[in-house]
Amino acid sequence: MLYLYIFGTIIFTVYGQIIFKWRVNHFGDLPGGEHENVTFLLRLIIDPLIFSGFLSALVASLFWMAAMTKSDISYAYPFMSLSFVLVLIIASIVLGKSITISKIVGLSLIIYSAPTI
Repeated sequence: MLYLYIFGTIIFTVYGQIIFKWRVNHFGDLPGGEHENVTFLLRLIIDPLIFSGFLSALVASLFWMAAMTKSDISYAYPFMSLSFVLVLIIASIVLGKSITISKIVGLSLIIYSAPTI
């Protein structure tokens, strides 16, 4: 069950990040003025897909709490570096983002230095 909880955390985290970026790209940049920025962000929050990203973060948190009941954080937390790998791959497929050498080097550094507490 531990791995189900860990991978549930990862999947829901990745979904939320990809959906946020996809929808934010759809809406465009912040307009600039304080009132316009607040209105813009409120429109983002009520977007059904953005809202699903928030729900996904909640579900990821529930999976993470379940994982913490079954394992030490020093064992479970390094698995979270997989979310960076999945975001890179899925963003390249879904959002058309390029995978560059610098991104691969950065990703390698994150994975290699995944903390063990």
